[in-house]
Amino acid sequence: MRKLENKIMLITYADSMGNNLTDLNTVLEKYFSKAVAGVHILPFFPSSGDRGFAPVDYHKVEPAFGDWKDIEALSDKYYLMFDYMINHISAQSEYYKDFLKYKDDSKYRDLFIRYKDFWDNGEPTQEEVDVIYKRKPRAPYVDADFADGTTEKVWCTFDEEQIDINCKSETAKEFIQDNLNCLCQHGAAIIRLDAFAYATKKAGTSCFFIEPDVWEFLKECDKIIEGYGVKLLPEIHEHYTMQKKIEEKDYYVYDFALPMLLIHALYYNKTEYLKNWLEICPRKQFTTLDTHDGIGVVDVKDLLPEEEVERTKEDIFQYGANVKKVYNTAAYNNLDIYQINCSYFSALGDDDASYLMARAVQFFAPGIPQVYYVGLLAGKNDLKLLEETKVGRNINRHYYTLDEIEQEVERPVVKKLIQLMEFRNSHPAFDGEFNLLPCGDEKLIIQRTNGEYSAVLKADFASKEMIIYYTDLETKETKKLF
Repeated sequence: MRKLENKIMLITYADSMGNNLTDLNTVLEKYFSKAVAGVHILPFFPSSGDRGFAPVDYHKVEPAFGDWKDIEALSDKYYLMFDYMINHISAQSEYYKDFLKYKDDSKYRDLFIRYKDFWDNGEPTQEEVDVIYKRKPRAPYVDADFADGTTEKVWCTFDEEQIDINCKSETAKEFIQDNLNCLCQHGAAIIRLDAFAYATKKAGTSCFFIEPDVWEFLKECDKIIEGYGVKLLPEIHEHYTMQKKIEEKDYYVYDFALPMLLIHALYYNKTEYLKNWLEICPRKQFTTLDTHDGIGVVDVKDLLPEEEVERTKEDIFQYGANVKKVYNTAAYNNLDIYQINCSYFSALGDDDASYLMARAVQFFAPGIPQVYYVGLLAGKNDLKLLEETKVGRNINRHYYTLDEIEQEVERPVVKKLIQLMEFRNSHPAFDGEFNLLPCGDEKLIIQRTNGEYSAVLKADFASKEMIIYYTDLETKETKKLF
């Protein structure tokens, strides 16, 4: 099993590059063996919704994708990231079904958050509802309809198929330990704690990133996996200061601010805000431009002035290719104010030069780069899938056939991206220091140095031209990549 490395990680569903894990393994070996060192396989467990994020059972691989042998075969070649939906479990899971059947006699009765136990009077006041950090315009719950004919409310932050876990209960602690052990034993190098900030709840608070509870909870999870040499990645979309706090506790974090900051710089030929972030951003992080969700907006609060955030959001619908405001509305089952649904390539107008410059900045930035599978193939918005499903996020969740991939890798922009990824994975400069060099507001110069090795990116945001210089590994001479 491969362990975490400072090399590029691919983010993909098990059935998005071919039909299953076997196809994924073949595609990676054939086209991307030097460009990709790690793989974040998005939830591959049996699930009842949200494209895998409503897991039924962590001990199984969805049979349509393959089995644990397929996962372990990938772990021999690539360091792997698995998702653990720490905040919730499927409404179709044996745990929730048992609770509905036996109610107070269920061995899982304490696994879920029952309103009657959580709130002082069994119901939150309007004031308590108002302060909850929530994804719904009302108190977050579903009605649990028990076999005995009674009904009560249980906490449900997201979709009705995703029932929240009472993480403080002893039942939940055993449940979490069992699941994390299972993931570690099957090849995980890093475990992504999905919706982590929602897992700590306390009446009268926002029920989101509650301190010091979050730190105690992280320590408990860390203790479970410490013997496996596996790392944790708490996933959180919010103000950048939360990411800084997590890094201070020596955990990996996500850089969800970079995507919007780069779009802003590329739209308006201004690097002031981007440079500021590159100077202050966490160093122990995974960088992103695109993910299975959208382009984060909330993550750049106070990194971009509010008027610049709004300007950039609006202009994505102007400068972007085939993206419309209606795709982020109820008509497409999408009312998420936290992000914009669009492929990154299309957000940049399907422009090769802008896209490659964005990737170059990402690869030179502090942290370990992640590249989403649609981005790996410089994918455009999938309007066909969007219209067929009426699900906004599906605009950036294209299903690639093996024949399509064979064609896409021949596009010049994809060939150059692969070359850039192979360079990022192989050059020792990226294991060293990060420095921004002085330049004008329309330009960005990043230098990475490690002993006698150096790599320099010079990017002109006005002309969308860039040059990369590096120290040749054999001759030690300075050479130009492109």
